[in-house]
Amino acid sequence: MRFISSVVVLACALAACASAPQQPAFFYIEPVRPVAELLPIALAATPPAEHGEFRASDLVELAALDATIKLDIRYATTRNFLDTPLYSQPRAFMQRPAAEALVRVQHALARDGYALLVHDAYRPWYVTKLFWDATPSDKHEFVADPAQGSRHNRGCAVDLTLYTLHDGKPVTMPSLYDEMSERAYPTYAGGSAASRRMRDYLRTHMEAEGFSVYQSEWWHFDYKDWKSYAIQNATFEQLDSRKSN
Repeated sequence: MRFISSVVVLACALAACASAPQQPAFFYIEPVRPVAELLPIALAATPPAEHGEFRASDLVELAALDATIKLDIRYATTRNFLDTPLYSQPRAFMQRPAAEALVRVQHALARDGYALLVHDAYRPWYVTKLFWDATPSDKHEFVADPAQGSRHNRGCAVDLTLYTLHDGKPVTMPSLYDEMSERAYPTYAGGSAASRRMRDYLRTHMEAEGFSVYQSEWWHFDYKDWKSYAIQNATFEQLDSRKSN
């Protein structure tokens, strides 16, 4: 159970190809067990039983509500902390009230020349289990316990950052997305003043629309009504199938 190069490798996809366009940096860990071994186990597992009444799920696609919300769905690529594609499609869904609140955030940011860049939203439960099983226990604060489920599984969490409207480039934040270090904390006092200012600016706008930041990740925001929705385990393709029936 060791991390590559003393806990973390800050990798850049296609870095070995000098002629290829530069890709955004990403954070990588060495999994406890190979993802190829853990994935079938996660797919065969059953989400935790829940009791009580929940709202009917109404997952909507963010791109359909506002095309200026850009997507960089890392789990549909190898540019993620497990270096393995886990989604078959680069898409983002949220429960309608949360998605509409995110659109309001987008409109407020635009007045200052910024917009949202989404890395992840609704996440099937089996992916949460895979993350937990693949991540060393001393880094479990950065992944949700599948026994409890994730707010992502309920369609009420979103991982995101900012980009500037004038050039479409992501802003610099104190850490990389999914970085499992203290730099990811929303209260981290290091890094540049400019990066902390942008992190806090994002948080202020998200909180104004009913989101709260996760204590260990500046990019992760939960919508206020997350407890009203049940854990889900449907793939993106299964979501499409449900809508067509």
